Amino acid sequence: MSTAVSTAPPADALRTALHVDGWSTGAFGVVMLSGAAALRDPLGLPTAWSIPFGVAMLGGALALVLIAGYPRIPAGHARAVVAVNALSAVGMVGLAFSGVLELTGLGVAFLLTGAAVVAAFAAIEYAALRRVTR
Repeated sequence: MSTAVSTAPPADALRTALHVDGWSTGAFGVVMLSGAAALRDPLGLPTAWSIPFGVAMLGGALALVLIAGYPRIPAGHARAVVAVNALSAVGMVGLAFSGVLELTGLGVAFLLTGAAVVAAFAAIEYAALRRVTR
């Protein structure tokens, strides 16, 4: 059964969280793309990783803003956002400690901070979704 989140005031929190997540993801994607070479040495993050991450973040940002713009946010879309954010946070923690990349200490901190921010968005969006789908 497909449901949609209403347009009532409780849905405003979800819509706002999706918008903020989308715009901040987009801004960070631009930083990853435009600063790929400059971030390489301080973080230990190769440009061959920064550029695809930046492109993926721009695509994700577009999806988030589009979902937030629906008159009635499809609950399945919102659940997918929560799941992708949660998986992204876990992936960033795993990548930080996997040794796949020769990250500097600052690079590890960078990924862990990103994981914390993404996990926070997942939690906020999950809580907002629960309030509107009860």
